[in-house]
Amino acid sequence: MDEIVQQLKRQVRRWKEPIVTQIARRRDPFRVLVSTLLSLRTKDATTAAASERLFALADTPDAMLKLSSARIARTIFPVGFYKTKARTIRAICRVLLEDYGGRVPDDLDELLKLKGVGRKTANLVVTLGYGKPGICVDTHVHRITNRWGYVKTKTPDETEMRLREILPRKHWIVLNDLLVTYGQNLCKPISPRCSECVIAEFCEKVGVGRSR
Repeated sequence: MDEIVQQLKRQVRRWKEPIVTQIARRRDPFRVLVSTLLSLRTKDATTAAASERLFALADTPDAMLKLSSARIARTIFPVGFYKTKARTIRAICRVLLEDYGGRVPDDLDELLKLKGVGRKTANLVVTLGYGKPGICVDTHVHRITNRWGYVKTKTPDETEMRLREILPRKHWIVLNDLLVTYGQNLCKPISPRCSECVIAEFCEKVGVGRSR
């Protein structure tokens, strides 16, 4: 795994980082939380633009609550499920103010209590917002680690739990960034570009019927 991670780090430099990773460079857990919610079922470019517009209006829970759900929805359009996400963001901000003093929790279990926050979002807040150990597993991480044959799991949650058992802790935080970028650009769900893959020798190509 050490060799795989080093190879991937060199390879992904040619592509853009995921938008949530870019936003996370400010080490602002609230921005990581909100931008991750916006990113669900939404392309990175759309998420980036919507996040920029929204944070220009409000970048704290208190400021966000001063906006109506309709105003938030108009601002983040056309992200997927923008009306639902607008209501979710306001609901979360209310809980943050009432129960957490306006601070985003740095604990996975506490984050999972927030409406609309699943394990992927919670782990991103913990890892990218606070720099604490965690493993974020989205569709790319789930697909690629199973494709390698490194894990044999059926759901992202199962993949996370298995990776927590076998993946060296030093690679926990970086794995998501690497595999999201790799999965978006090269190791795609259908017809991955295996001929260009720098870690092909480590991959069992599980489930790959056709590649380029």
